[in-house]
Amino acid sequence: MPRLALYALIVCVLSVAAAVVSFVQGSWLGIVWVLLAGLSSNMTWYYVKRGRSGRSVTR
Repeated sequence: MPRLALYALIVCVLSVAAAVVSFVQGSWLGIVWVLLAGLSSNMTWYYVKRGRSGRSVTR
């Protein structure tokens, strides 16, 4: 797994945890965390696919 994909995955997991905590506390700020989780999830898939395609071209 490429390093950027790993960082994006960590951000995704942390933002999901922050969203859960925000919603449990009754704050609507959790919506921002959900949006950040979606963005970082898409970034994770992008970097994973880009890493796989780059590896298959060089071999």
